[in-house]
Amino acid sequence: MNAAGVKSGNISGPLFLGFLLACLLLLIVLSAGMGHISISFEDVSRIIFAKVTGNKMMIAETGELFPVIVMDVRLPRILTSVIVGGGLAISGCVFQGILLNPLADPYTLGVSAGAAFGASIALLLNISLYGNVSIPVFAFAGAVTSLFVVIYLSLSGGGISSSNLILSGIIVASILSAGISYIKYSADEQVAVIIFWLMGSFASRGWNDVCLTLIVSTVGFCVFCFFARDLNLLAMGRRTASSIGVDTNRLTLVMLITASLVTAICVSVSGIIGFVGLLVPHMMRTVAGPDNRRLIPASFLAGGILLLCADTLTRAILEHEVPVGVLTALIGGPFFCYIFRKKQMGRTSV
Repeated sequence: MNAAGVKSGNISGPLFLGFLLACLLLLIVLSAGMGHISISFEDVSRIIFAKVTGNKMMIAETGELFPVIVMDVRLPRILTSVIVGGGLAISGCVFQGILLNPLADPYTLGVSAGAAFGASIALLLNISLYGNVSIPVFAFAGAVTSLFVVIYLSLSGGGISSSNLILSGIIVASILSAGISYIKYSADEQVAVIIFWLMGSFASRGWNDVCLTLIVSTVGFCVFCFFARDLNLLAMGRRTASSIGVDTNRLTLVMLITASLVTAICVSVSGIIGFVGLLVPHMMRTVAGPDNRRLIPASFLAGGILLLCADTLTRAILEHEVPVGVLTALIGGPFFCYIFRKKQMGRTSV
């Protein structure tokens, strides 16, 4: 980690995080007022403040419809998109730090493929044993199972290596992708539902989804911030970090499992939304610097902003709603090609 990067992070840290937080709060209020029924910024602010404080007199003049639209329809979807975007972004930040690979993101290890496979099974069998949470439960189970399979395949005598993790993730994801294709082939009338879920969407999200993603993402965020200094030392190389006193195998395992679990719960709620974990950490690293103590919070806020903007675009601006995963893929795909090419050019120059 170079001195210039640390200096950049120190200068822009608190002010930049405050700026991102202010932008996120502003966008949440603006987004809550956008849709087929337009609600003014003042009315949205008054409704949210009245619900938080319990002062119903503040919304006496807004009628009964606007509070229902804001609090029961739009705000749960908005907050879910913000939390999922932040969770995917910090998971990508951690994966890139652990694997020391700029192309790593939450989907490198096959976690998303496992979640998609589990959800596809639930949709195929039309399982409603647990009501609306059946799909997240199966998606989460598939993600966790694929994670431990990848870890098992990557274990060697010297511990867990980054190259083995990536290779194992590719193998497991390929197998699961074939399984998903077979499920879609066998689904008949359910195939449209499966395909739509796989493309990612926040439609019909409720407060239960907000609470679930918030709890898991908050725990993951705290774990990442606690080990952020060790993650900085790991950037200097595993041997150097070990000589300073960092247990690299323990750090890798804890951060890997935590990041994968955060990704799993986010994917289980939203479906497959790619490239957020790849795009956001790179963007924030150029502004906040490489220090993970600032990069992780900045990535969380920026990830929330990115996914909120994408979801608002498809929900309130476009004539027909497009799955948000399609938009993120259209944005992130070319960026992935740029990062890959830049990495290859760097190797050539060396």
